[in-house]
Amino acid sequence: MSRLNREDAAMLLIDHQVGLLSLVRDFTPAEFKNNVMAVADTAKHFNLPTVLTTSFEQGPNGVLLPEIRRMFPNAPFIPRPGQINAWDNEDFVKAVKATGRKQLVIAGIVTEVCVAFPALSALNEGFEVFVVVDASGTFNKTTRNAAIARMQQAGAQMITWFAMASELQRDWRDNGDGLKKIYCDHLLEYDALVVAHDAEK
Repeated sequence: MSRLNREDAAMLLIDHQVGLLSLVRDFTPAEFKNNVMAVADTAKHFNLPTVLTTSFEQGPNGVLLPEIRRMFPNAPFIPRPGQINAWDNEDFVKAVKATGRKQLVIAGIVTEVCVAFPALSALNEGFEVFVVVDASGTFNKTTRNAAIARMQQAGAQMITWFAMASELQRDWRDNGDGLKKIYCDHLLEYDALVVAHDAEK
């Protein structure tokens, strides 16, 4: 299996919509939003081409999280009028292919549908797929585990946002302060570690 490479990776944030957030029960609301924003911060920090999409915004799904839209004002944004699988939307697929990247990092709501369906479709077209499991949410752990098993069997790699950020970084000597800020902003444990270290100086 390939390692995640910042020069060949693109970020796909799928259906992180304000209405759909209420469906996420495999993480607490605070945990989940923190993880999603950690993924967004990581994509921004490493300048990963990012594609945003939503499903049926005018219905109960609601709009994309405003924080994400503000973070990526120039990113391709595809509000899908009806397609459940984002890969069934031609504009979305064009935006993904236009990045020129072959590694796709995917996160979204809900895991077994809005994440799994495009992940499987992308794998069928020869992309490498990395699914950020803690920034993808669903109804419960049973449905999450079923989705993960299905995607893994098809060849997708499961990853957490912390592992994703670390693998993209590769070396602390390469602007390690940027990575440290992401860790501190989204991991209370790491922030406490840094505070304790600085206090000893």
